[in-house]
Amino acid sequence: MSGTTVAPVVSFTKTKPGGLSSNPTTEYSALLRTVRDAGLLRRRTGFYVMLFSVLTLALGGAIAGFILLGQTWYQLIIAGVLGIILTQYAFLAHEASHRQVFESGRANDVAGRTLANLFVGISYSWWMTKHSRHHANPNILGKDPDIERDFISFVEADAAKSRGLYAWITRHQGYFFFPVLMLEGLNLHIHGLRTVFGRGKVDKRWVEISMIVSRIVAYCTVIFLMLPVGMAFAFIGVQLAVFGVYMGASFAPNHKGMPILPHDSKVDFLRRQVLTSRNITGGWVVDTFMGGLNYQIEHHLFPNMPRPHLKRAQEMAKEYCTKHTILYTETTLAQSYGIVVRYLNRVGLAAGGDPFDCPAANAMGR
Repeated sequence: MSGTTVAPVVSFTKTKPGGLSSNPTTEYSALLRTVRDAGLLRRRTGFYVMLFSVLTLALGGAIAGFILLGQTWYQLIIAGVLGIILTQYAFLAHEASHRQVFESGRANDVAGRTLANLFVGISYSWWMTKHSRHHANPNILGKDPDIERDFISFVEADAAKSRGLYAWITRHQGYFFFPVLMLEGLNLHIHGLRTVFGRGKVDKRWVEISMIVSRIVAYCTVIFLMLPVGMAFAFIGVQLAVFGVYMGASFAPNHKGMPILPHDSKVDFLRRQVLTSRNITGGWVVDTFMGGLNYQIEHHLFPNMPRPHLKRAQEMAKEYCTKHTILYTETTLAQSYGIVVRYLNRVGLAAGGDPFDCPAANAMGR
């Protein structure tokens, strides 16, 4: 069924849409046992080796095209292609962080850290910390970092804090969401740098610093040596914009506009993951485009499940939820984007103030 355009803060009881939950631990264990018995938790390392090889060949092709084109504005096409390739590498890093690629946790960390820091340019430690919190507490107020206030407000209480011109933007934030994602690539890189150079604990700090700095220096050096200054800045800008929009367009449909749970929510694991997540339909095209993130419900239920097994697990999870009267939400990619835009605009209505208010003038008027 299609997701709703409103995401109220709700508390689920033992009735629909949560279904009966007299023994939630047993319910999830039964589903997990079914999935495990079907062999869907076994690693598919060969698939990931093949995918990495294909992406690396594509990266090699983009580099060759960059060299052959020379000083021409057609280089912006290469920049866009590079943004797509780097996003696909980010998907691989995400899967390694979930222990989906190798049996060994250390091997997954090495692969994930290398892909995230050296290929994509974002901090693996920062991502692991943030994303682990999200998986443990999806759409839970005060616990899920993905719904914390940023430029965009995801709950009405945060939107209500906006004033002046920012309040006007917030009231229309759904329309600004995708254009703003053009800056998300830069934002992710800045978060990475702030993390590795910050005072907080960072696992393998100097490894990450050496990888991120080496990547930035090498990347910028090549671009500015090969292209005129203006064209070089445009190349980097397009690559970061495509990367940011692609990343945001892949992650946003999964939870935005779904129910938000209160901070002290006592919802069991099965319902917490299913009721706050949305699957995206569309076959192998969407599977490839979203890197398996379109099976968000199954990814949250079985976070270490390899990508090739998610489709089969989806059939089992959907049947199980139907049997236990647990609301299972799925929609098309286009519909999900519409839901996200309408939901953000709905939240933004809570923003106050006038875009032309002047605090100093108001004070004098009083």
